[in-house]
Amino acid sequence: KTDQPGTGFLEPGADVPTGFDIEVAKYIAGQLGFSEDQIAWEETVSDNREPFLENGTVDLVAATYSITEERLAIVGQAGPYYVTGQQLLVREEDKEKITGPDDLGGVSVCSVTGSTSLETVQQEYGAKPKPFDTYSACVRQLLNGTVDSVTTDGAILLGFAAQDPENLEVIGPVFSEERYGVGYFPPDDTATCQFITDAIQSMYDDGYWKKAFESTLGEAGVETPAPPEPDPCS
Repeated sequence: KTDQPGTGFLEPGADVPTGFDIEVAKYIAGQLGFSEDQIAWEETVSDNREPFLENGTVDLVAATYSITEERLAIVGQAGPYYVTGQQLLVREEDKEKITGPDDLGGVSVCSVTGSTSLETVQQEYGAKPKPFDTYSACVRQLLNGTVDSVTTDGAILLGFAAQDPENLEVIGPVFSEERYGVGYFPPDDTATCQFITDAIQSMYDDGYWKKAFESTLGEAGVETPAPPEPDPCS
């Protein structure tokens, strides 16, 4: 993804995106023997990640790609390489009115089409879902008053809040667990799964993961956690 500060973001006029997911992808590509200038970056949105893998548009997906049973029925996902959780982004003036998910009944909440976040706030908290293609579009809707909150993983929201701290704030507790993995295809390709898993472990062991985190999400205010143990490949 290229519109999420801290995880995957493409500056206007730039050729290469920046962010934690990007650093993870660079490392895995390096383990495969590719230099950074040999990587062909392809932008994804939440709704096209499985199709891009299935039809060969991309070989791997590292794009805040939460590991779920539904996705694992279609594609493979190695990891996790990071664990975060769903939170809420609100306008600064609304932070006393919306303090957490229990305040979302009847509230217009934006997230991206194809994400798990909207389903959670609608089914469990009674929010009015407002899907858009990208999180940056959701943030624009929040700032212009069309919606009252944006929801997704806290790591993503903190990146947006860091860009506009006078008008935006991440509030409330974490109310889900999102485990970011690297997507590949086909799902039964255990050799690819094991290669990615070994690369993730190597990234932990040589300090690259910590350095990458601190230079991306860390600058958005996220405290550097202990890296999660990847799932076994089977």
